Amino acid sequence: MLKSIPLMIVPFILYNLGLAGFFGDGPNGDPWQTELFSFRMMSGGNFSMTLGILMIVIALLFFFVEIVKATRTSNASVIDHLLSTFVFVAFLVQFLLVQGAAHPVFFVLMVIALIDVLAGFSVSLRAAGRDISIN
Repeated sequence: MLKSIPLMIVPFILYNLGLAGFFGDGPNGDPWQTELFSFRMMSGGNFSMTLGILMIVIALLFFFVEIVKATRTSNASVIDHLLSTFVFVAFLVQFLLVQGAAHPVFFVLMVIALIDVLAGFSVSLRAAGRDISIN
């Protein structure tokens, strides 16, 4: 049953923890602009990692795992897709109704959740199509 839990719930929860103030205020009251680290590149440019970019990277890593999970064909995959759809709906509702969610980081997380739902169903349908042979 734990395999059916959509991993995109983790960035959703982390973002809401940030809205609740668990990650501090950040510059101009925006916790997602908090610079975690910065270093000078060999090219002379400056690379800095903000909390918002780290959230997107974490979501992309979970998205990769979700795509791999979508390749399995079992009864649990149907539940997984249904729960992933619920997570996307939660992202969408929060984006539309919560002022703190009207942020580019949250929008990108929501789009990743949408692509997770669409890709999960697409991969599952392709895998199921290969399992059925019609003569």
